[in-house]
Amino acid sequence: MRKLLPLIGTPSGSHPGGRSALTCRFRCGDACFHEVPNTSSNAYVGDVITGALSRRSALRAAAVVTVAAATGTATLAATAPRAEAAAAARTDAARGLRFTPVAPNTADAVTVPDGYRQNVVIRWGDPILRGAPAFDPEHQTAAAQAGQFGYNNDFLALLPLPGERGRQLLVANHEYTDEVIMFRGYDPEHPTREQVEVAWAAHGLSAVVVEEDARTGRLTAVPRHSLNRRVTATTEFRLTGPAAGSELLQTSADPSGRKVLGTLNNCSGGTTPWGTTLHGEENFNQYFANGSRATDKRYGIGAGATERKWERFDERFDIAQEPNEVHRFGYVVEFDPYDPTSTPRKHTALGRFKHEAATVRLTEDGRPVVYSGDDERFDYFYKFVGSKRMRHGNSRAVREHNLSLLDEGTLYVARLTGDSPASEIDGSGKLPGDGEFDGSGTWIPLATATAHGAVSHVEGMTAEEVFVFTRLAGDKVGATKMDRPEDIQPSPHTGKVYVVLTNNSNRGKAGHAAADEANPRTANKHGHILELTERRNRPDSTTFAWSLFLVAGDPADPSTYFAGFPKERVSPISCPDNVAFDPHGNLWIATDGNQLGSHDGLFGVATSGDRRGELKQFLTVPTGAETCGPIVQDRRVVVAVQHPGEVDGATVEKPAGTWPDGPGKIVRPAVVAVWRADGRNIGV
Repeated sequence: MRKLLPLIGTPSGSHPGGRSALTCRFRCGDACFHEVPNTSSNAYVGDVITGALSRRSALRAAAVVTVAAATGTATLAATAPRAEAAAAARTDAARGLRFTPVAPNTADAVTVPDGYRQNVVIRWGDPILRGAPAFDPEHQTAAAQAGQFGYNNDFLALLPLPGERGRQLLVANHEYTDEVIMFRGYDPEHPTREQVEVAWAAHGLSAVVVEEDARTGRLTAVPRHSLNRRVTATTEFRLTGPAAGSELLQTSADPSGRKVLGTLNNCSGGTTPWGTTLHGEENFNQYFANGSRATDKRYGIGAGATERKWERFDERFDIAQEPNEVHRFGYVVEFDPYDPTSTPRKHTALGRFKHEAATVRLTEDGRPVVYSGDDERFDYFYKFVGSKRMRHGNSRAVREHNLSLLDEGTLYVARLTGDSPASEIDGSGKLPGDGEFDGSGTWIPLATATAHGAVSHVEGMTAEEVFVFTRLAGDKVGATKMDRPEDIQPSPHTGKVYVVLTNNSNRGKAGHAAADEANPRTANKHGHILELTERRNRPDSTTFAWSLFLVAGDPADPSTYFAGFPKERVSPISCPDNVAFDPHGNLWIATDGNQLGSHDGLFGVATSGDRRGELKQFLTVPTGAETCGPIVQDRRVVVAVQHPGEVDGATVEKPAGTWPDGPGKIVRPAVVAVWRADGRNIGV
């Protein structure tokens, strides 16, 4: 047995965002330890923002009460409300957030508030298709995995199921595989074909019908339902939009440039008003070997072998053999969960980059607007404004029309500026003259696609090049560098758009943005969230205002900021990632890579009213895990518990955790539902 060791030069505990070496290796191909792909000289929004956050926070800094959690599990000292104020915390809070916050902890469990219950809805390997066998980790096969729930669930959607009372349709992303804790005796230097093919089958998407218990919030998967489906790394996809058929997308296996096998590294996503789901292909670069071109480098593709060695088993993962195959990944995927015979689509009009998410808002006249972040240090965030109107109805013609909505329109990238003179942003902590830290922004057009062709708005690039090499287009037009733009969510209540920036370990380092504008958060370990208000609250507007909404970290840190809410009354939060809105307009935040010494979790924060900025922790996830895919309904919260047990040195033989099935069982990613024991609505 080969013992897994941290990579050379990456000592345990040194990984950005609190991640283990194992997570960095298998999820993103050690992106944080590679050279930053963006070497352009574009302005860096962190230089504006960090000045803002520390000046505002200095005005509102307060003593933070430290308490210990009164639980039977391992806990840390927590900056949470006082124990004697717990009852008040349940009632004297924003509607939807009336629960006793969970204290930060390191328990190998999903920890929920007092008075709440939970169940595992579905886990890796549970059979969902007809004929799929029961999960057997000691004898797993690719054929079995293709009929079972995939690995490392991320984005989740719960869709209505008309005609089936008490049932919903769950759609889940399966971002990546973690072979060392999947296969007993796994040798990273010599994976077997069966192991590789199991991994191909464990990627992709799952659709599975779930049934709810009318007396509680419990959800149970319904195996062998006719709508249940698996999409894998070998499923046929259709490339659509302005770059489909381009020479840049043609391969020896697909000279048409319109058909591609599989989807990889699907992170977050979104749902559409016309009843489909969207899935962002994120760290696709790590699956491709032997990159050598400038475009490969800009997308973080390495020059040597890959971690998983897939190129040994299929030459399409070897850029030296198939140089265009990599250009067929990095898109937003559209999936029709109501039609199990449909071919999923990759929409080239939304651009190619590390899509963290794809969330939709309609214009007043019914055209779709899609927001998406590029999850890389110093990269950009984008929106696509469609030119075709959505139609209502369920006929085949209507559905086919709506499935084409994301193929025509204009792709934009964001540029942000501060509204105070540069001389007043000196990094000293002194407020600028206007007493505020906010600014304005512009959506810069990159290319427009129509039914008759596409037009580039970027000098020196064709439209096809813009849609395939979107990062380079952003470089050329001077987009604003961001701190890992992840999920972007427009509020269904106010229309304001929330941009999640997880962290950036390189802020202020040599060759990157200087600390003279970064203020005390030179190395942005904890991340922050921006709030954008588009002009006249129109999603098709090309200008917007921005302001700080939340700056994460320990509330005792003067650089943190919670929309002005008293910091002694909030939970500590680090590394925001996925977000969702509840029925009351609160923003719920899932974290990834907590840098405060406790496990990741799910938090709710009020976005309006006199309690705006009130943030409370709702749950924590087990050892090594990340919180993903939050869904907050009236009576239920659903989360994806991704990569539990993913700790440096962990293997099947030497597990780092026992969740969800207890000692002696393999650690398995899973979906969890949480509800109130008394059956009432969440947080009211």
